[in-house]
Amino acid sequence: MITKKTYTVKEATKKLEHYCAYQERCHQEVRQKLIAMAMIPEAIDVIIVHLLEHNYLNETRFAQVFVSGKFRIKHWGRRRLTLELKKRDISVYNINKGLAEIDDIEYLEVFNQLAEKRVETIKETQVYKKRKKFIDYFLYRGWESHLVYDKAQELIK
Repeated sequence: MITKKTYTVKEATKKLEHYCAYQERCHQEVRQKLIAMAMIPEAIDVIIVHLLEHNYLNETRFAQVFVSGKFRIKHWGRRRLTLELKKRDISVYNINKGLAEIDDIEYLEVFNQLAEKRVETIKETQVYKKRKKFIDYFLYRGWESHLVYDKAQELIK
């Protein structure tokens, strides 16, 4: 019979402090980690309050870091970023604060650079199929449809 390691509140708190210090986490990730550690609901609440009080856990900061990282590294658009933050139960206020980290001019520059690169990589010869591949690529990554359709019309003729 395999027994699961049990933790005291103090041990779990230390473990979660390291978990949150390593990388920004949202409340949902921390709660799931504590459940996986087989902590009881009362202990989970105590630990989360401790992490909040000592600034290990901050959803506004998480949203800002998440948005800037996914935008700059994975080049996700605002729609995808919003969807991913909603999946993590981040409040609308924090989502908007995170999205405010993206400068509008930089957002459009990144989109235009990506669009020009993407058009060159699509090997399709038929115009409509090429447009569809272009549009699908950007819509999946969460770029606004009006930007995507306008750019497809402009670049693929």
